[in-house]
Amino acid sequence: MFDSLSGKLQAAFRNLRGLGRISEANVADSLREVRMALLEADVNFKVTRDFIERVKAKSLGAEVIASIQPGQQIVKIIHDELVALLGSQNAGLRLDANPSSILMAGLHGSGKTTTSGKLARLLQKQGRQPLLVAADVYRPAAMEQLDTIARQIEVPAFVKQGETDVVRIAREAFDFARANNRNVLIFDTAGRLQIDEPLVRELARLRDFARPQEILLVIDAATGQEAVNVATHFDQALNITGAILTKLDGDARGGAALSMKAVTGKPVKFAGVGEKPDDFEPFHPERMASRILGMGDVVSLVEKAAETVSEEEARRLEEKMRKGQFTLEDFLEQLRTMKKLGSLESIVAMLPGGSEALKQQGDLSKQEKEFKRMEGMICAMTPKERQTPAILNASRRRRIAAGSGVSVTELNTMLNKFFQMQQMMKKMGKLQKMMARMGGGLPGMLRR
Repeated sequence: MFDSLSGKLQAAFRNLRGLGRISEANVADSLREVRMALLEADVNFKVTRDFIERVKAKSLGAEVIASIQPGQQIVKIIHDELVALLGSQNAGLRLDANPSSILMAGLHGSGKTTTSGKLARLLQKQGRQPLLVAADVYRPAAMEQLDTIARQIEVPAFVKQGETDVVRIAREAFDFARANNRNVLIFDTAGRLQIDEPLVRELARLRDFARPQEILLVIDAATGQEAVNVATHFDQALNITGAILTKLDGDARGGAALSMKAVTGKPVKFAGVGEKPDDFEPFHPERMASRILGMGDVVSLVEKAAETVSEEEARRLEEKMRKGQFTLEDFLEQLRTMKKLGSLESIVAMLPGGSEALKQQGDLSKQEKEFKRMEGMICAMTPKERQTPAILNASRRRRIAAGSGVSVTELNTMLNKFFQMQQMMKKMGKLQKMMARMGGGLPGMLRR
């Protein structure tokens, strides 16, 4: 989503880093590019103006540290101000009642129903017992959609077909939740193409009865600056507690995310970053600022990896690598694990300098297709062949190639790469043992 903004800011930073000294003239010149980048990203004009003024004031008033170049110091100030603009820190949910409730609001097409399911999935992973409540009584098939999503993520849904009174639905949903030990109710409400009086009245009735701990506004990030106007109207009508931005993985310019907190005073709490149920994450201002500025987001990447691979599994794999016992079965597991982490492009983007690397590398879809072909080749092998690849003679290779739809040459290339990797792991294991005997060890290498 922030690719264009990130690229323009990094171009401006190249000029900043070259500054030999800080003066009002060269700071103004450099920040002009930053201002243009923010405005082109559809950031609110007043927000942009105030942001630039704060950065300028702090830059001119900063005492330059001897070990840091002046330009680098300004980049640090911009990073800190960007974090403050996004909300300083993640604003978590306040769910202190039993049962608690969350009211999901938003315009038609913003993605409320899908986002309700994603939020339920996240709360479930955190150890809570969510219940999805179908409170959209107007949109055709809205209740069926929520019920389908609930089945997909294995979370119960309260659906009352034919009922048009949202308060009656809420009352029965609370009774159902108490009877079935569900401690968080998520109300998927109706939307409109625009905010109107009937919509506001219905949401207000539901709010007054349910007394939700959280009123979250679901906003399509692709709507740009208009999203902030929508948030302002909903906040005036309902007093929202926060926002959820959907389609943050798309090609929207990012103005909504950067303007939301400053204009409405309400934080962005979550972000939808894909179509799958798990493509949903808490909105961390500092991490988002680092992504925008091309500094990566290693913390989020590590958290994703920790969710995907257990510590016990990681240790088992480390031991096999160290002993040179890494098999094609293990390699297959690693390929599948990487798929769970997301697209190759999203993984690289979270690494420091990743956005620049992606520009140089170009489209990574070819590499992803290559990984899929590797997976297909390994899947065409028998369990014994995966565990003992040394037995793969010519006839076995012909059978595997035919079974996976590749040539024998492609299969041989994949196997050669695997054997080279296996040998490298053995050498690293031997080197670690040697260093351990010498009393040093290799800090950070093949160790936890």
